[in-house]
Order: sequence, then structure tokens, then C-alpha cells
Amino acid sequence: MHADRSPAPPHIEPGAGLDAARMPGHFLLARLGKRVLRPGGIEMTRRILDALDIRAGDKVVELAPGPGATARLALARRPASFIGVDQDGAAVSALTALPHDGGTVVIGRRGDAQRTGLPDGSATVVYGEAMMTMHPTPGKLRVMREAYRMLEPSGRYGMHELCLVPDDIDAGLAEEIRAAIVGPAHVGARPLTVPAWRQLLAEAGFTVTEEVVKPMRLLSFRRMAADEGLLRAAGIVIRTLRDPVARRRVRAMRRAFHRYRSHLAGVGFVARPTAVPARPSPEVH
Repeated sequence: MHADRSPAPPHIEPGAGLDAARMPGHFLLARLGKRVLRPGGIEMTRRILDALDIRAGDKVVELAPGPGATARLALARRPASFIGVDQDGAAVSALTALPHDGGTVVIGRRGDAQRTGLPDGSATVVYGEAMMTMHPTPGKLRVMREAYRMLEPSGRYGMHELCLVPDDIDAGLAEEIRAAIVGPAHVGARPLTVPAWRQLLAEAGFTVTEEVVKPMRLLSFRRMAADEGLLRAAGIVIRTLRDPVARRRVRAMRRAFHRYRSHLAGVGFVARPTAVPARPSPEVH
């Protein structure tokens, strides 16, 4: 496993103007210095990018790039163009300053992953990470259908999200876990089982070509060291310990993640458009 030691991105102040006690957990972690905010870690991100096979002629769209950790990895593959669509204006502004080959056109666009405003069939690769989990099921499907709309017929779609395991997890336990995450993270977390994620992809018109599941260890020091590098991980811990509000919130998130560690995982998919998107199925929750 390789730590992400690429050059640091321009400074972004996540959740600028928000109270640290109430801001969404991913904003708080990013403010503490965490760049890799993905449930399966940087290793899963690399596997998804490998399966997407980004090359020199590709037109890439990343949905919700945030601090830009994955954008840097995608740009290192020298696509023809890269567009990052994010609701956070600071993240959008920082994208064009990320290190990249001069031949790659890099654009930051402020917008919603469900309605990007980009033209039909304008991308060969679309991907997003750790953003659909926060949407209710209809919103998840809208994001997938937006990716379908933007892709060329031979394009590739990648996603990396939080999932519930095992596949036949008790419905009551699943709701208990969702509620336990929402409290300390201050964000609506609605992870699905792997089959439920796969079903939504099918309804959006995709066929899965690659699937990977890894334990969710977002706040374990070992995972942080692997994702961020040892020195940066140590810095995150030090900043957390020095900030009483951050310390209290991070501990609460860690407790929730640890309590349900056997039922939380990161899941990654790579898929291709294969059919006209179907109407939503009422069975997916």
C-alpha cells in the first residue's frame, strides 16, 4: 500500500464560516488536515482509477472533488481535460492550481452532482467518491443518471461509497447504524448494502465491470498513516488533541465507527453504460 505523498494542494478552508461543533464531519476532518476522506481509503481509490484506465485522450469529470486528493491522482494520468464539479466554491477555485501536465485542460465548476449543467455525452470518464452516501435513494439514482447522461456510450463510471455488510443485514440494525453515524457526523449518512448499490447502478443504465469491498477504517491511525503518510497522520492527531471541540467530535465518530466496524465497509464500482436508464424501483431503500 502506498501513502499519498504527492504535493500538497492549495490551502482550502473547509466549511468556512461554520461552527466546528456543528459543521459536517467531513468538513471538520478536512480542516484538521485529512485529505483522503474515502471509506475504503486511498488503496481503493487507486484501484478504481486503475480500472477506469484514464489515458491521454480522456475527458474526465469528477463529482465533488473536495480537497482534491483524487483529482491529483487523476491529473497525474494526463487526461485531455478534467472538470471538477463541487458545491464548495473554495474547492472549485483550488482545482485549477493543482499540479498537472500543461496539456490537460483543468476546469473547476460550481454545481450540483445531480444537475451539473455539462453537455450530454461530453465525458469519457465520470467518477465520484464519498458523496452519494449522504443522499436519500432517489438522490443517489439522480447522481448516477446524471453520470450516465454526461458519458459517451463507451465511457466509464466509477464510484466509491460507504456500504453495509453483510448483504442480508437486519433492517432494524441497518437503521440503528445510520442513526448512530448521523449524530456525531452531523450529516445524513444513508449507506446501502452492496446489492442495493448494484441495483441502483442497473436502474441508471450501467453494467458493473469491477467491484471491490474493503473494511471502513477511516479514523484508525493505521489507515490514516497509509492514506496520508505517517507525518501528516501524526499532525492530524496533534491538531485534534489540541482542539477540545474537534477532539470531542472525532472521538464520538470513532466510537460509532468502532462499535459497528463489522457492519461498515467501503465499496467501489466501475461500470459502463449499457442500457436506457429504467424507472426507479420502489424496492430499493
